[in-house]
This record gives sequence, C-alpha cells and structure tokens, in this order.
Amino acid sequence: MSVLIHYNHCPACNAEQIHPALSAIDYTVSKQPFAIWHCDGCSFRFTQDIPDINTIGSYYQSNSYVSHSDTKEGLINQLYHLVRNYTLGTKSRLIQRASARMQAEKNYGINLIIPNSIDQLENNYFNAITLWHVLEHVHDLAGYWQQFSRLIAPNGKLVIAVPNYTSSDAEHYGAYWAAYDVPRHLYHFSPASMEKLALQHGFRLVKLQPMWFDSFYVSMLSETYQNGKSNLLAACWQGLKSNFKALFDNRECSSVIYVFEKIAA
Repeated sequence: MSVLIHYNHCPACNAEQIHPALSAIDYTVSKQPFAIWHCDGCSFRFTQDIPDINTIGSYYQSNSYVSHSDTKEGLINQLYHLVRNYTLGTKSRLIQRASARMQAEKNYGINLIIPNSIDQLENNYFNAITLWHVLEHVHDLAGYWQQFSRLIAPNGKLVIAVPNYTSSDAEHYGAYWAAYDVPRHLYHFSPASMEKLALQHGFRLVKLQPMWFDSFYVSMLSETYQNGKSNLLAACWQGLKSNFKALFDNRECSSVIYVFEKIAA
C-alpha cells in the first residue's frame, strides 16, 4: 500500500499560499492522475500526494520510462539515446543504471560515493557538484540543498539541469506537457523559483544555459500524450518555436541548466 505525502506548505519556501494549478496523468506507468500545486510565494510547483520514498519505485518500473532503460524501440527512444550519448557521454550513461557503481569501478576506475556516506565527508569537500535532471526526483529537497551548502567550498559551483514549466512548450501543451512526468517528478521549477531556492541556501545564479534538444524530445512525447499518436512535424515545429524564444531569453527553454556559485561568508 502506497504511503502518500501531502504538503500543507510549499516544499521550497514554506509559504502557506499554495493551491492546485492543474492535474496531469502518469502516461508512462500507472495512468493515474496527480494534482500539481502552485506556490504564490515563490512560483514553485510540486506534485501533491506523492508516493513516499519507499513506494515510489514501482512508478519507475517500465521500459517506457526511457531515461531509466536501454530500449531503443521507436523513433522517440532512438532520438533520446542519440542525444543522451552526445550530451553526457558513456560514463554518465553508466551512472544512471542500477549496477552503476560496480560498472563504473570495474570499467572506468571511477569511485562513486554511496548516498549514505555523504554525511561523513568533510565540509567544503567539493569545488563543484552537478545534477542532470536529478533534483526533481529527490524527496528530501531541503536536505539536499543543506548538503550542497555544506559540501561545496566557498565560490564553488553547483550545476543543476531541470525542466522549466514556464517554457513555451509547457505553456502550449498544458497538462499534457511530458516534462511534468508525474509522480516521478516531485517538483516543477521555474527560473524564478530556482533562483530564490538557491539564494535561500547561500548560492547566487551566475549563468543560465538552455538545453536545446529537450524542447524537441519533450514536444514529441507531449504530442503523443495529447493526441494519442506521434506527430513529428508538429513536435518539431513546437520545439523550434520554444527554442526561438529561448534565443532571446534563456528562461524560455524547455529545460534549463543553472550554474550557481556558493556565496563566500
């Protein structure tokens, strides 16, 4: 039986001014609807009544969840893996797999730190930490930010890539926007909410970079969710429109890379 988490305050800023914004469906696994709530205080959005950390694993158990599988069936999956290989490379692909630690150590000599051992690391241990489409999946949002603040040295960098619900393609597809990806995506960030969240924990924004390929991939999935079938031309057109707007304002892109710097005390 799933244990659900219900928020009475914003998970990002703790404000009480929260309310339902829309309902989105888990098209990948359960086909269940999930409510997405909005915070008037910081513009942060979050999935309400989410499965807890011990029960959410079943929502990842599908070959349709392409970012956690190696399936290359269908055009969308083939394009996803092509772009992922280009963007992240072989070593990063290995880190996403269930046996990541063993394979990374055996094949590449990479010593990965298990999450339970992070508390044992000294303060200011890292000069940089990166998270590529990770932060929207973690239950303990505040706890992660506290660790970033503790582990990153003064003037060190924190690089975070997440979907942007204020993008042009998100506005176009609404509840069908694939990057809502409920309930696996626990949180939904805007550039404004991300900058406020980082500042709360002692980081300032130094750079914002679009992820150009995401606009096309997300639009292809969104077309399928909205119309019941893929429409490559419509998806490419929407991806182009989203990216065109992002040429003039990086905050318009479907997914955004944020580069933060830890403020020296």
